[in-house]
Amino acid sequence: MKRVYNFSAGPAMLPEEVLKQAAEEMLDYRGSGMSVMEMSHRSKVYESILEKAKADLRKLLNMPEDYEILFLQGGAHTQFAMIPLNLMKNQEADYIVTGQWAKRAAAEAKKYGKVNIVADSSDKTFSYIPDCTDLPISERADYVYICENNTIYGTKFHSLPNTKGKILVSDVSSCFLSEPMDVTRYGIIYGGVQKNIGPAGVTLVIIRKDLIPEKVADFVPTMLQYKIHAENNSLYNTPPAYGIYICGLVFEWILRQGGLTEMQRRNQDKARLLYDFLDQSKLFYGTVRKEDRSLMNVPFVTGDPELDALFIKEATAFGLLNLKGHRSVGGMRASIYNAMPLAGVEELVRFMTDFERKYAK
Repeated sequence: MKRVYNFSAGPAMLPEEVLKQAAEEMLDYRGSGMSVMEMSHRSKVYESILEKAKADLRKLLNMPEDYEILFLQGGAHTQFAMIPLNLMKNQEADYIVTGQWAKRAAAEAKKYGKVNIVADSSDKTFSYIPDCTDLPISERADYVYICENNTIYGTKFHSLPNTKGKILVSDVSSCFLSEPMDVTRYGIIYGGVQKNIGPAGVTLVIIRKDLIPEKVADFVPTMLQYKIHAENNSLYNTPPAYGIYICGLVFEWILRQGGLTEMQRRNQDKARLLYDFLDQSKLFYGTVRKEDRSLMNVPFVTGDPELDALFIKEATAFGLLNLKGHRSVGGMRASIYNAMPLAGVEELVRFMTDFERKYAK
């Protein structure tokens, strides 16, 4: 069976090696006589899977011991509430709004305290990252929040904002493990794993241990308290056990490839190939300011909605799937996460070249 090139923004393609290993271990995980999907999350076998995943992630990120790794559920949307519920001691936080997900996060946080929008790129349909070198950070702000890579709009913070000493909280759902990062610059890093790490259903949270509050307001649900999950090693309730196992296989795969430096090199090569084509194309053009372009999500258009629709239709028939842009912006979007091989982007560029030859006026 021929596998297609899947450019979905999430759930996204996984490394083929990982899928093959998971298939081999589906009925019998390493002599246990069980699938990971059916074993107890409290068993010694599963405990070893969880601990290995955490250790490999720590190694990938060169993560200090004063950061806690949590495997949770509920997606990034649950974190929109969990973060202010746990971190808003002064009932105030600063948000940088560079897309729909940061906008939703800010709206959710307003339920629990004062939210200051200290930078906003909505004036140009979130097609750029605002200057964040000298923001009006509130003295009372408990943290500064960003969405580091904007999946819908294809923008990326290539320099972190100057938070003037305040804790930085970052949603890294669509750029996590795509390049090296200095964990110590953040208070919380989090994201849904379904874009670059694993299957939908797992939310990964990395939090500095001193930020985990001993006590939160009485109305905060038990399941929305970082302390509960940290004290129970992400096993307070039944975790998304199989999804965590797949994440662990992906961590192993990245380490085998050469780690995050190698992931960054590959991702830069793929992105450069596609952006270089867009910059010289007579039919297609990118929608993001050049200096703010994402390595992971590349939106582009022809300027003609009917031609965009035809492109998506013909690309799908050719085996280049899920190139339709987000419903809020239209056009096209190629998500080229770690698991997308260079050959997939080369095939896309060849197809775009042929399409341009047929339809450019």
